[in-house]
Amino acid sequence: MALRFYFSLRSPYSWLAHLDLMAHHPRLAADLEWVPYWEPDDRTERLLAEAGRQFVYTRMSREKHFYILGDVRRLAAARGLTVSWPVDRDPVWEVPHLAYLAAERQGAGPAFLDLAYRARWHDGLDICARPTMAKIAGELGLDAASLGDAADDPELRARGAGALLSAVEEGVFGVPFFVNGREKYWGVDRLSAFVASLGPSDGPEGGPARPGAVRPPTAAEPPAGALGTTTAGGDLGHGGGCG
Repeated sequence: MALRFYFSLRSPYSWLAHLDLMAHHPRLAADLEWVPYWEPDDRTERLLAEAGRQFVYTRMSREKHFYILGDVRRLAAARGLTVSWPVDRDPVWEVPHLAYLAAERQGAGPAFLDLAYRARWHDGLDICARPTMAKIAGELGLDAASLGDAADDPELRARGAGALLSAVEEGVFGVPFFVNGREKYWGVDRLSAFVASLGPSDGPEGGPARPGAVRPPTAAEPPAGALGTTTAGGDLGHGGGCG
């Protein structure tokens, strides 16, 4: 039975779902198939078009943008966290998401996500900058170019397009998105329902969080444009715990 978690390093709600999974359901997190989801660049869009698929964009309104800033601040505060808001200037989301696939290929996928989410939402860094990925590679003991230049790797490009094809075929329209067979759950506020769907015997229970999975970040006020106000793949910017 397929148990999948579609996540995005762009989404603050995916970040919160990642924290909740690691803190309360680490065994379930280990059993999930983690599938990256992002707004594709032109090269990835061509790969999708060659497969006869199209990734749909939805523009985020200014009102929704400002709602999310407050909503995420509230949800983070409830977890004892504050947010260092990043500003995305001409981001290429293949850089961090294909770096994740590169780290996963080397057995360091979960550790990469810990560091990448921390870099973006705790430290306010630009995770679409290749030097940021190279720095994370160094922290993981991996070759810097293997993560920093992952977006140039044809094999990883193909795997990334495959992940987005999976999302399209499975009807994913936003993140975080959980799949239990034919049942689907959208949003960080649906994590508990997803866990409950596994049943008392099938659903891995919680346990201690991985060391370093959560580190209180430095408080910072979100600047305008912190989440991006242009197009977002699959309406990545939903509020209400469903971003």
